[in-house]
Amino acid sequence: MPKESSHRVVMIAGDGSNPFEMGVATELFGLRRPELRRPWYDFALAAPGGRARMHLGFFTLADVADLGAVDAADTVIVPNRPDPETPADPEILAAIRRANVRGARLMSFCTGAFTLAEAGVLDDRRATTHWKWAEAFTARYPRVRLEPDVLFVDDGTVLTAAGSAAALDLSLYVIQRDHGAEIANAVSRRLVFTGHREGGQRQFVERPVPEIPDASLAPVLEWARRHLDQPLAVTDLAARAATSAATLHRRFRAELGTTPLAWLTAERVTLARRLIERGEHGLDRIAARTGLGTGANLRLQLRRHTGLSPSEYRKRFGPAA
Repeated sequence: MPKESSHRVVMIAGDGSNPFEMGVATELFGLRRPELRRPWYDFALAAPGGRARMHLGFFTLADVADLGAVDAADTVIVPNRPDPETPADPEILAAIRRANVRGARLMSFCTGAFTLAEAGVLDDRRATTHWKWAEAFTARYPRVRLEPDVLFVDDGTVLTAAGSAAALDLSLYVIQRDHGAEIANAVSRRLVFTGHREGGQRQFVERPVPEIPDASLAPVLEWARRHLDQPLAVTDLAARAATSAATLHRRFRAELGTTPLAWLTAERVTLARRLIERGEHGLDRIAARTGLGTGANLRLQLRRHTGLSPSEYRKRFGPAA
């Protein structure tokens, strides 16, 4: 059995918090995962006075930790607020400010970004929130650099997710950041959930129903993943999808919020990360197996996607880690 982790995650539950988002945090950070054979997170729920009445009074959360638990947390998660126009609990705001001062990692789900902004920890930082509330958020907190059309934003020690489902994407991203792509993919498989929605993907796409529904991109994506070691071009993907390159671009933009070339590069980098995590050596060899071409390009793309050089990534996420 893996030993307990020293990384403490505390989710704050206030009156009106969404049970779904609390469930996301509990599932991703709270459940034991002995099959991964590595230390996992130490997770706790906290609420003012140790109690919180959940959204619409579905149930009352009782006998959890009080907000003093936040003072010992390495990561603090702030859930949604049913009415962002209503001021947040002053005790919760004070706990968030204390956590920010001592350098804890802060995360918010959905309208929880309003709570972080009200606490003053988002000033002059990038963030996102649910598209429905973006206009109100910008008007109320003009110092925050809101990105209203993405799934989540990583601004270093402060991370924000757009909506309830995006809480899953952000949580898997954090697991990937902490433990590597291989572990994050293992967790997503347990959830029967894709681990490949990047933060820059669009929240909401207004897309008319076609007269003849397009075939899913899934077969093309799966085929491309099996051939990443080959010099694939957009025209190759278009031919596989039996469509024009222009139409393929439109479909990628509509369905994935990115371009075919950007998607291919991200998939190649993901495969390179997995190989490094499994102990593969030789940058040129890994570059050849992933279609990144050269060790220099692998180094460039890995740093661009993770902020780490190959040696730094290996030290943090390789077998020895």
